[in-house]
Amino acid sequence: MNVVREINKINERELELGISGSWHDEYKDSAYVFIGGLHFDLTEGDVITIFSQYGEVMDVNLPRDKTTGKTRGFAFLMYEDQRSTVLAVDNLNGANVVGKTLRVDHVKNYKQPKVKGDDGEWEEPEEQSLNARPEMVMDGGQASESDASSVISIDPEDPMRDYILAQRKEEKALKKSKKSKKSKKSKTSKKRRSNDDRR
Repeated sequence: MNVVREINKINERELELGISGSWHDEYKDSAYVFIGGLHFDLTEGDVITIFSQYGEVMDVNLPRDKTTGKTRGFAFLMYEDQRSTVLAVDNLNGANVVGKTLRVDHVKNYKQPKVKGDDGEWEEPEEQSLNARPEMVMDGGQASESDASSVISIDPEDPMRDYILAQRKEEKALKKSKKSKKSKKSKTSKKRRSNDDRR
């Protein structure tokens, strides 16, 4: 709770003095924030929902207890735009979420967690992993090369998923029926031409 008060005091003091720069400027090279005081029942999706009101969330690291699998009450979150971190710190620090007070602060040098290599040993990730976005799936499984460009992936948790899939099936059926009509027309026009040629 002391961290929350201190951050609020710093912000108020800057406003009173009319300082042109801000203490946030020190963190202009990092798009990560630390979130403490999270309720243990909150999931990654819940954290994304809360924090996405200030910008596009690109990465969430919500550490869990290795034995129980429960969250440990803190997280690290990365925004697409660093300016979103300022909004999140100023607006969500001290917020009450599920009966607990959040502590939100900038992170200067975030180091991504280690990953298991091919040999089973823990090693540093080769490139930054952005794991906040849900895994996208294709409707109907594998797409052929001819229609791969026309297939758009759908978030499996999208509440409109079933409706979108039904719409796509209707569109495909409509296209097939149009193609079959065109092929019938072309066959009949060819027959007419051959009949005209005979006359």
